[in-house]
Amino acid sequence: MTFVVTDNCIKCKYTDCVEVCPVDCFYEGPNFLVIHPDECIDCALCEPECPAVAIYSEDEIPDGMENFIQLNVELAEIWPNITEKKESLPDAEEWDGKPNKIELLER
Repeated sequence: MTFVVTDNCIKCKYTDCVEVCPVDCFYEGPNFLVIHPDECIDCALCEPECPAVAIYSEDEIPDGMENFIQLNVELAEIWPNITEKKESLPDAEEWDGKPNKIELLER
């Protein structure tokens, strides 16, 4: 199993999770992070660090967010690796908790 970044990360992009990842399996897009499933070692360190509660174990993804499994796979192949914590997006707090942000994902 791997961990997956889901909808609530979009437009927030907190990077607290990146800082604790022992294998550097996070990849960064303009307004979203993803986890490379082939690199994730299922250590579960990232999940409790996410202020947006956007990271789930693949087998515990909320209903309706299953498409994020494939999205993480796809985007991890094209986005650059991120290994250090950065500032969150300027309006992250405004977007945290808003549902259905997939249409706002910037590639």
